[in-house]
Amino acid sequence: MSVTPGQVRAEAAQPATSAQKWLARAAFALAAASAVVLVGFAELRSLSIVLVGLAGLALFVAGGFWFLAERGLLRAGAAALMVLAPLVVLVLYIRAGLLWVALLSLALFLLAGVAGVAALAADREDTGMVTYDVSPAQRPFLIMNPRSGDGKVVRFGLQAKAEALGAEVALLDGPGIVDVANLARDAVARGADLLGVAGGDGTQALVAGIAAEHDLPFLVVSAGTRNHFALDLGLDREDPATCLQALVDGVETRVDLGLIGGRTFVNNASFGAYAEIVQSPEYRGEKTRTTLNLLPDQLAGHRGARLSVHVGDVTVEGPQAVLVSNDPYGSTDLAGLGRRSRLDRRVLGVVTVSVASARQAVALLRRRRQHGLRRFTVTEVVIDADVAEIPVGIDGESVLLPTPVRCTTVPGALRVRLPKDRPGVPPAKPALDWVRLRRLAFGRRQPVITSGG
Repeated sequence: MSVTPGQVRAEAAQPATSAQKWLARAAFALAAASAVVLVGFAELRSLSIVLVGLAGLALFVAGGFWFLAERGLLRAGAAALMVLAPLVVLVLYIRAGLLWVALLSLALFLLAGVAGVAALAADREDTGMVTYDVSPAQRPFLIMNPRSGDGKVVRFGLQAKAEALGAEVALLDGPGIVDVANLARDAVARGADLLGVAGGDGTQALVAGIAAEHDLPFLVVSAGTRNHFALDLGLDREDPATCLQALVDGVETRVDLGLIGGRTFVNNASFGAYAEIVQSPEYRGEKTRTTLNLLPDQLAGHRGARLSVHVGDVTVEGPQAVLVSNDPYGSTDLAGLGRRSRLDRRVLGVVTVSVASARQAVALLRRRRQHGLRRFTVTEVVIDADVAEIPVGIDGESVLLPTPVRCTTVPGALRVRLPKDRPGVPPAKPALDWVRLRRLAFGRRQPVITSGG
């Protein structure tokens, strides 16, 4: 089902279980206990405890922004503020004899959050991606990069193990640059009935596109550095050799692919500050120094293109960063950049970040959608700019694309072959919603309302 900004959908809620109700009630009880501790032991000073803590947090976040946005003495001063803000809060609590009160109240409130998330997690019904049994491939073809993941292909003996299972293996060991796409297409022409990659996500995406084009199953071997795609498929990232079991004892599932500028992506495409910085020749050698040197101009708008993001009838002007993901990331962290519990939702996730001042950075703590951070779930997004071409980070690889750049989803385009025995994907944790918790704890169940914007 496609969802665009402005669309609202009501889903029938399932009856609450007894465990859900008591977890929700426990969340409210713990939150009340947190307040009682503050008022009971700190009395009139309870408000000051909260205000001092919030002020310290705001100063810490503001210091972090200035550290990234400034240079020289101002950056040093910002670093000092990040250290001093929490220390001053700690000293004030100790001098007032209220440190234990603040810590106990905070612990109770955090426990309330844990209980609340557990209640809401049980409230969600997500059975995961559907898999189906398949016969082993007869002529599997795997591409392996010995340099990926600090040499995992060699350390885990992946070539020999794959060949022992009947696969043909092509190593990207040079000399020179090897055309991965040509390798995969040649293998298909010779009768390969499965394509696979042991390497980084960028190489995975390239070969996945060719597999989808020919409707062939695709095997992911977690031999890259970060293995985000493998993580969201529920594969073992610690021992990539376990992925090879899919050659003889596997199941299949269908997942979506993202499409941008004529090429596919399995994870995400990034625009703005990060993509601009990665384009710098110095970035590969000194990533941290290059990032800190270039970020001030990026945040101030003195470097890079001014972006314009078009999502349906909504336009976001001038964000510093944009992330378009193949299916949405989880929503429990500030930017929604955790992991994806499913890769078959038939939509893109879009996150835009606009933070041009310390005030806007602090406002992100309140998750104000209409200002610093906005999230969308759509089938198409267009990123335009005031220049003819912009850098884009596609699954970690930097390329230049002409504007406007259109990103779309290709639902169920890729057949992925998975080993039957794998860690799996844990269900996504829901965001803490006290209104829904109140209904679970004390009231009648209401339909869950979802929105695309």
